[in-house]
Amino acid sequence: MGRITVRRPVTRVMIGADARRRADTLAVEEPLEIRLAGEPFTVTMRTPGHDVELAAGFLVGEGIISRSEHLRAAIHCGGPGTGGADNTYNVLDVGLAAGVPVPARDRSFYTTSSCGMCGKASIEAVRTVSAYDVAADETSVDAETLVTLPETLRAHQDVFDKTGGLHAAGLFDARTGELLVLREDVGRHNAVDKVVGWALQQGRLPLGGTVLQVSGRASFELVQKAAMAGIPILAAVSAPSSLAVELADDAGLTLIGFLRGQSMNVYTRMDRVTILPSVPVPVD
Repeated sequence: MGRITVRRPVTRVMIGADARRRADTLAVEEPLEIRLAGEPFTVTMRTPGHDVELAAGFLVGEGIISRSEHLRAAIHCGGPGTGGADNTYNVLDVGLAAGVPVPARDRSFYTTSSCGMCGKASIEAVRTVSAYDVAADETSVDAETLVTLPETLRAHQDVFDKTGGLHAAGLFDARTGELLVLREDVGRHNAVDKVVGWALQQGRLPLGGTVLQVSGRASFELVQKAAMAGIPILAAVSAPSSLAVELADDAGLTLIGFLRGQSMNVYTRMDRVTILPSVPVPVD
């Protein structure tokens, strides 16, 4: 099956010391071609592993499927020119259930590990309407719970510990702060797709009552993917973009940025974040 990490030689240079040659662990980046009913649909650069979840989450984000029963099958097949004999595990053929329309091939596009929206055919194709009403979700979360999420996410990033080169997305129970699932990938949008794909396969969509915590910034595409999965709260350790805030506001999604230490910025739907009254410090 696909590799997640690989060892490569590197020269370590430090000022005031001799250069040293040693092995370094790198996160693997390989293309994944997603086919629908045998026809090429998209190619994305990703970290191998959880490919079915990645494809499923991607299709949710594109508005093609929204329920587990919409996904009939998914199988790795041989790459181009192999005749199907040699399985590269870099081609995944997805079968949709009867009645689920297969998108026209002119929607096919290429995505890099850093930009899931790159290659969209038109501006109109960027925004997708969610099957779920995120604005109506009555989920709330304590600020005290939120500040624990980045540390929990970081503590479970096994591959990041080895490579320092992967993004992570974790889905948390908003009430208890329990980590439900975590996925890592070279692309932040891929990590989110894998989380959403896991939820789809588990029959959990829409993901009401949850918080999606991501390790990097909050971009437009991450807000859209959260909204498409019915996630009411998205939190990031870094900054959101202006368009991410705009979309979150329009969708009725709570968007949190700069969630670090004991502080955060809540950009939209502050009503979902519960702040306990401060306790006065006793004076001797």
